[in-house]
Order: sequence, then C-alpha cells, then structure tokens
Amino acid sequence: MTYGELAAARLQEIAEMSEAGPGVTRLPWTPEHRRALDVISAWMEDAGLEVSLDAAGTLVGRTPAMAGKPALLLGSHQDSVRSGGRFDGIMGIAVACLAVRRLREEGARLPFAIEVLAFADEEGVRFPTALIGPRALAGTFDPAVLDMQDAQGVHVREAMQAFGLDPAGIPALARQGEEVIGYLEAHIEQGPVLEAEGRSLGVVTAICGISRYAVTFSGETGHAGTVPMAGRRDALVAAARFVAAVSDAATAIKDCRATAGRIEARPGVVNAIPSEVGLTLELRAPSDEMRLDFQSRAEQLAREIAAQAGVTVQVEKTYEQPAVACDPVVTDALSRAMAAMDMPALAMPSGATHDASAMADLCPVGMLFVRCEGGISHRPDEYASAEDLDDAIRVLAETVKNMGLPGT
Repeated sequence: MTYGELAAARLQEIAEMSEAGPGVTRLPWTPEHRRALDVISAWMEDAGLEVSLDAAGTLVGRTPAMAGKPALLLGSHQDSVRSGGRFDGIMGIAVACLAVRRLREEGARLPFAIEVLAFADEEGVRFPTALIGPRALAGTFDPAVLDMQDAQGVHVREAMQAFGLDPAGIPALARQGEEVIGYLEAHIEQGPVLEAEGRSLGVVTAICGISRYAVTFSGETGHAGTVPMAGRRDALVAAARFVAAVSDAATAIKDCRATAGRIEARPGVVNAIPSEVGLTLELRAPSDEMRLDFQSRAEQLAREIAAQAGVTVQVEKTYEQPAVACDPVVTDALSRAMAAMDMPALAMPSGATHDASAMADLCPVGMLFVRCEGGISHRPDEYASAEDLDDAIRVLAETVKNMGLPGT
C-alpha cells in the first residue's frame, strides 16, 4: 500500500466520525470531535510523535527527545462544514502524519522538532468565531469569543469545559517566534485550477484578503401596473446593474473575486416596484493593494449606477481581513521539493481562508494545494485521488528536509 493509499483509507475511516446525514458533519467540541481525536492520536503515534491536547482543543503531536529545540509546525483543522466532504481540513492532518512517518522510516535527522497540529475550529460553523487554536499559538486570541453562543445557546467556554478543556489556560499557549521555524499546511485546492492545468499540486503564494459590505439602494415604490417604465426609481434595477457591473469588473482582473451572496428587495411583493434593496458584497484579492483599489472601483460603480437610476445608495463595510503573503523561504522549499520530483511548481493564490492565515502572526507560513476533482469542496462528493495524496506526502517530507538545510 502506498502512502497515498494509506492516506485515502484513513480519510475514509475518519469520515465516519460524523453526525448522521449526508457527507461529513464534525463540529468542534462534540462527541464526533472526540472520536476523531482518538483516531488522529493513533496517526500521530504511528508517526512516532508524542501526543497531547492543549487548552484550545488543538491535538499536538511532537517528535520526542527534542526539548528546547525550535519546531517546524505542520497541520490543518479537523472540523467540517455541515454535510461537507472527507478531505477539507482533515486531509492536511493525515498527509502531515504520513510525511513525518516517511521521514522517520528514511532515518532523516533534522536539527529541529516537528509538530503536527490538529486544530479544532477553522470553519466557524457551530459558533460565530473560528481559528481559536492557531490564534492561541500566535498570541492573538480574544477572550471575548468565549462568551459567544451556538444555536442552542451553549457558550464557547461551556462547550470547551464540557470537552475537558480549561479555557483559562489559552493565553499561556502563545509561542515565541524563536520557538517556531515555520508552519506548513496542505489543503485541497477547493477550486478547478490545478485540474485544468493537469497538475496534482500547487504552491500557494498568498491567502486572499477579504472585504465585506452591506450595500443598500433606495428608490420609490409604486403600482407595478400604473407607473410608466420611464422615470421609475426602481431600486432593484439599480442593484441588478451594480451586481453585473462589479462582476464584469472583477472578471477583468486576474485573481480578483467579487460576490453578491445575498439580496433582499422591499416591499417584496409581485405587483409593486421595489423601493429598497439590500445586498451583501464580498471582495477577495491576493494583495491588499488590489483589494482596496477594487473596493474604490466598486464604490464608484455603485454611485454612478444609482445616479443613472434616480436612486440613492449607501455602502457600509462590515468586515475586513488583510491578505497574508506566504513566506518566500517556505514557498521556495516547497518549489524545490516539487522540482526534485519532476513536478514543476504552479504558483497560485488561495481565495479561501485557512489556519495558515492566523499562524502568519506567529511565524513564516507556506501552503501546498492538492488537486480536487471538479474543483468541488464543502460537499459530500469532494474528492482527491490517492495518487495526488501520495504526491503531497512525498513533497511535504522533502520540504521538511529542505527546511533543515543551511541558509533555508
């Protein structure tokens, strides 16, 4: 059995640690999470790692007899979306454990420790927060999130305590920069680029920044049958033109993304002209310069289209997350590992947020993308082949060795 086949078998096994229903539903600090940790602990022990669970719910596997040595961190998250697939997040943990096992079987001697991290909560599905584990390590954890509640009224603090954790110990988890060499995360691409290029793997250059807005167009309602088309102040017509214009503008810019994910018209009846339309707009780009430039363009389009339609518009920013550039030393180590295996590196940004985005506040980060069939993710039919998983394991192991070379 190849390493990739073993990874595929392990991912099939742990997919059973799920709520009932289609696909995988595994939320943080639940019985499913506990069962998953038992399985991941066995993976870590099989790789020769010593296993512990920290106060944030992160399962940590560390190479033994390396006290006082800085660590290279590998990992991803164990949780899923509702009715998700069996690769998102958890694949990064599975291939990291097998890469470490491969290094041990090769007898690799490294000047640093390796830690594999299985974070509890990246998806933000159960609670309106995420990334507690990596933020705890990076020293950016906000204790206020412990008071947030899930749909059943359970506080984060209560859920963690019921899981056997001590949230009061989270601040003490913060690492110092000299304790960590870097962080490497393997993740399915969640998009179609690698498949279109015929590549199994890609090297991530940056994790896109995000801006979110509430956009409101206000016009005037009236009877749908008696108000002539000329001179109408139709808020929905303006909103529709804006959505199309922003989409067209983003299409013309490589790696820029613009999405109107929700739209609501009022009064919302079949025989009345919409007087007000609220919509959400999300912008993503691999650099903050690109994102902020496009933000200005989107706001200008909103004003121009509103004026042409005889309505007013209000644009309010509701959320902002800066872009995170992957470290050039780490990306170079990944690229050299791929070149050594006759796999030309394809550089690409990540449009999705990952644990690496929070770990960047602590140390240099890098990411390896793995091809997923059809670019499908967050669905039960999410799939990555055993052959591609094997490529990821071999490249991760080689990258770890590259990180130990002088000058790296």
